[in-house]
Formats: sequence, structure tokens, C-alpha cells
Amino acid sequence: MDSDGIRVRRGLVVPERELSWRFSRASGPGGQGVNTTDSRVELSFDLAGSPSVPEDLRARALERLRNRLAGGVLTIVAAEHRSQLRNREAARARLAAVLGQATAPEPRTRQPTRPTAGSKRRRLDAKNRRGQIKKLRGRPDE
Repeated sequence: MDSDGIRVRRGLVVPERELSWRFSRASGPGGQGVNTTDSRVELSFDLAGSPSVPEDLRARALERLRNRLAGGVLTIVAAEHRSQLRNREAARARLAAVLGQATAPEPRTRQPTRPTAGSKRRRLDAKNRRGQIKKLRGRPDE
């Protein structure tokens, strides 16, 4: 994480000025401070309108994250820690991970190969050995 933004991948850094933060009271355990501290963090990033995301990566991310976006805005919620600072760090890390996966290139397609002659022979030999073992289990011929 850079001080001026979130580094997602090489060639993609989300500047801090494009992030929107909201804080509220987190549910769950927290002792005496649970009713007074706004430790729940919502981090919003306008993916559709961001000038810092290259067009090809934006199209790929919008397609892959279409179920998580609300009006082109990606929202990350963090409330697992008791302190707001740690929740902010968790939200930044989660945003980087989500955008990193969404902008990752497609995996290379598998080139189909044919089994080698040796592997075919070994497979048939193993089948033959297994058949012989099963044959020996029967009653001996008299």
C-alpha cells in the first residue's frame, strides 16, 4: 500500500482521492467501547468512473464484478477488528485483492496432448496385473 494510493498490480494504482470512506458502529462484541466508537468501515471506489484505471482493465473488472457493483461503485466493508485503523487497513487490503483478481488476465488455454506410447503400455500392464489378481481369488480348478 502506497501513501498516495493502493497498488493493485503493475500499472494500476488507485489514488487515495478516488476512495470514499464511511464509518459506523460495528455490531458484535467490543466491551465498553462498542457503543461509542465508529469502528466499522465502508470503503467505496467508483470503478466505472475512475480515470486511473486503464480502459481494458476497467472493462474486464466491470464484467467480472458486475454482481458486486452498485451503479459502477465497488464497496468493501470491514468490521472484524475493534479499532477503526485496523479495519481501514483490512478494507484497503481487501480492495486491492478484489481489484487484483478482477483485473487479472485470463489463464492460458490448455493445449490438449495425446498419451505417450509408454503411458498407454503402463496403463494396460497395470490393468492386466489387476485382472490376474482378481482371477487368482476364485476357486482353484480341479
